[in-house]
Amino acid sequence: MTNNSTKLLFLSMLMMGTILSISSNSWFGVWMGLEINLLSFIPLLSSSKNMMMNESSIKYFIVQATASTMLLFSILMIQLESPMGWEKEIIPSMMISSSLLLKIGAAPFHFWFPEVMGASSWINCLMLMTWQKIAPMMVLSYCIQMSMFMFTITILSITIGALGGLNQTSLRQLLAYSSISHIGWMVSSLIVSENIWELYFIIYSLLSLIMVMLFKQMNLFFMNQIYLASNMKTEIKFMMFLSLLSLGGLPPFLGFLPKWIVMQSLVENNLVVLTTIMVVLTTITLYYYMRISFSALILSYTENSWLNSLNLRNSNLILPMTVMISTMGLLSSSTLVSLY
Repeated sequence: MTNNSTKLLFLSMLMMGTILSISSNSWFGVWMGLEINLLSFIPLLSSSKNMMMNESSIKYFIVQATASTMLLFSILMIQLESPMGWEKEIIPSMMISSSLLLKIGAAPFHFWFPEVMGASSWINCLMLMTWQKIAPMMVLSYCIQMSMFMFTITILSITIGALGGLNQTSLRQLLAYSSISHIGWMVSSLIVSENIWELYFIIYSLLSLIMVMLFKQMNLFFMNQIYLASNMKTEIKFMMFLSLLSLGGLPPFLGFLPKWIVMQSLVENNLVVLTTIMVVLTTITLYYYMRISFSALILSYTENSWLNSLNLRNSNLILPMTVMISTMGLLSSSTLVSLY
């Protein structure tokens, strides 16, 4: 009971930190919100039962503390040097952007992200992929501008997200690299408009939630567990891979909708080269999702009679419903748009 109440306390502090960061009207308020958010996430990451989780929480703390120091240092320097209109200048906005990109784990500051994800529980992974990105990305939108720096960050994130996931065996690290690739898309959507970023983020969070629910329910952590899962019905596997392909952004699924909108708005802003590179690189992430899907569905595995009792627990309705949302979302939203 005490464990749950402590978690609840830290969770509410975590949310308060994010909200403080977003709603603050001074840079010091932003920094303070990010610090509260960090210090309340560390106890949620660490666990007395699992030493690996403690190691990942220390890694997370060191990286985030470094990013916070960079942010504070940048703010102080800017306040001393150029108090007015510094957002338009390239060096100050690069300094602040770099510290925020380190916080969310965008490439080339991504080195810590798969490491921390690989040793965390599924719920912590979900929070790292979704909630922990809200405050830094909202703050990033204050000083973001289309420059060579942001162009490079976007391309690098999508490239590393695509290539890093190719030889992964851990599902958590696979989702981490997928998240790095999505960060590239989110940064490019922020350049164009904050509303598009919000839509992208909401849909990405929904799809991540579906994936994490599936993996948590089936107690899966590594790739070979999918291949050897004799206890897993083919329908469950099918649901899992539909969700994976949706997260990758394959056209008939919901995951394609935000990418479609981002592509359209980038082309409208004459960023055709960036859009082309992003689309080409994203096909690599789709390749490794499809490789998992085909291997797990087509490879014949031996049925062990003693494993038949391990059927899916009482979630016969929730998971198919969520998968339906991720599969049919694009069709329904496209129909609505065409009607109006």
